[in-house]
Amino acid sequence: MTVETEEQLELLRRVGGVVAAVCRLMGASLEPGITTRELDEIGRAALDKEGCRSAPILMYNFPGATCISVNHAVAHGIPDDTRIQPGDMVNIDVSAERDGVFADTGASFVVPPVRPDQDRLCRTTREALNRAVQSVMPGRKLNTIGRTIERTARAHGYTVIRNLGSHGVGHSLHEAPGFIPSYFEPGDRRMLKDGMVITIEPFLSTGADFADELDDGWTLVTGEGILTAQYEHTLVITKSGPIVVTV
Repeated sequence: MTVETEEQLELLRRVGGVVAAVCRLMGASLEPGITTRELDEIGRAALDKEGCRSAPILMYNFPGATCISVNHAVAHGIPDDTRIQPGDMVNIDVSAERDGVFADTGASFVVPPVRPDQDRLCRTTREALNRAVQSVMPGRKLNTIGRTIERTARAHGYTVIRNLGSHGVGHSLHEAPGFIPSYFEPGDRRMLKDGMVITIEPFLSTGADFADELDDGWTLVTGEGILTAQYEHTLVITKSGPIVVTV
């Protein structure tokens, strides 16, 4: 999607604000004993209340309104009867459509007690996201995003999950410019353009480079005991700086 009018920007802000609020609500609802299915129902009800449709269901017939991934499951986790335990790291990914416009966000949460290694990984992943957001400008190469994320990860001793990354969004959940790596790809000559709508979503890990798909056809996992965190914003590239709509 390319934002060309104030009306388009307002529609994007509206759906972006909803998915951000739903993600926060689900994070605040995390407690030992709740199942990921129950957590998903909280998200589903909140989206319905705001007149939004779950993007994973709408676009891919995903078996849940949101993606909820626990511990070494890092993305696309299917809500089920898994009960959350103290110390679990839970990634919640919320994306939705309203008035023909899509927005996407996500965050990692740790159910207390929080270990120092979990806290450090989450703080660094948020730092990678924030630095990458501030690095984007029209006329710069798209691989600026991956370069910034990878440099931040390496500076703190982390790896990036190379088969998960950012993407275009707006008229659909996934669209042009396509997959945006979270690592530096020197041969990528794509450019950032004024009005372009993308996500930025680094996946930083304590040692994994790739996530593998389970037999359910959705859930992506690393080896057990490996920690991975993800934070995601939807934003508009503009000459005066990025406009983050998932706030």
